[in-house]
Amino acid sequence: MMPTMIHIYDDNASLRHSLEELLSLSDEFTVTASFDNCTKAETEVKNNPPDVILMDIDMPGMTGIEAVKKIRVFNKKVHIIMLTVFDDNNHILDAICAGASGYLLKKNVSEKLVPAIKEVLAEGASLSPSVAKMIIASMQQSAAKHEYDFTKREKEILTLLCKGNSYKMIASELNIAFETVRSYIKKIYEKLQVHSATEAVSKAINERLV
Repeated sequence: MMPTMIHIYDDNASLRHSLEELLSLSDEFTVTASFDNCTKAETEVKNNPPDVILMDIDMPGMTGIEAVKKIRVFNKKVHIIMLTVFDDNNHILDAICAGASGYLLKKNVSEKLVPAIKEVLAEGASLSPSVAKMIIASMQQSAAKHEYDFTKREKEILTLLCKGNSYKMIASELNIAFETVRSYIKKIYEKLQVHSATEAVSKAINERLV
């Protein structure tokens, strides 16, 4: 099985080196590129498409959020995990709505990074519990609701997806079969007119659906 190819974008050289060392401990991952800014991310991702991108939010020249927006114009499939010291709602919502697949605080990277990568590869959004809690709180504060005629079960599953649960975790939480979860999520995609978990979570957050 081919290793997961990973690009790293972070202006902190020490952290980049630590991430490279951490990922090199497993044969499952290969760091294919490492950059101290994301001003050329569009070209770099086009020329050498990775499976996963680790993207710092605050970098000189261009923010990670701006880079995510540019990448999503031509690549909807690559998984992008934001790494940042910020833990406020605005940065979180901006990153996810821009198309980020997940979000990790840098203080949690050493223990959470590998599980987060594996989770996004399994089609689950990857958000730390504290971040997921803030996103849900932010969504609940908004009265703006779009009607997609979700069933009660579909809404439960969409909520769990937005909280960072993988398909397997949702199946366990609701005590239903994995394939049943896949079937429900397919219906959710159709109603939202999206094609991936990342897009579904982004739209649900952006439109305050849950």
